[in-house]
Amino acid sequence: MRPSAEALDTTAMTRATIPLLRPVFPYLGRTKPHTMSRHVTGIGGFFFRANDHTALAKWYNDHFGINDQEHGWVWQQDAGPTVFSPFKRDSDYFDPKQQFMLNLRVQDLDGLLKKLEASGVRIDPKRQDEDYGRFAWVYDPEGNKIELWEPK
Repeated sequence: MRPSAEALDTTAMTRATIPLLRPVFPYLGRTKPHTMSRHVTGIGGFFFRANDHTALAKWYNDHFGINDQEHGWVWQQDAGPTVFSPFKRDSDYFDPKQQFMLNLRVQDLDGLLKKLEASGVRIDPKRQDEDYGRFAWVYDPEGNKIELWEPK
């Protein structure tokens, strides 16, 4: 299995791990930041189309605490690695009809999955356990696959 794109926290990886991942992510372990990173400080938003944008926004707020459009609250995420990684069009890591896959860093993956299951969220039975974290996948009501990553 390929490592999750979110798993590129090079400060947390050992020198032995980086060479194993370099064929998949050739920029891994780069010590000098790109010159443009002085100007771009992070992702300020994630926008996507939905069949029922109001219901889907409420679903993400109810299940993950991401935004509350009803009360104007904007999600303040914890600092951590964010990977921007286009995939090959023919990748089978997620459904080819899905143009993106959201990866969320989480705490207490097992506890979160129990809560999501209790609220009827569709959960993929597959799990992945790597040196850099544990992974699980769920689906939003419109069928978008979401990767959950609990870093180690």
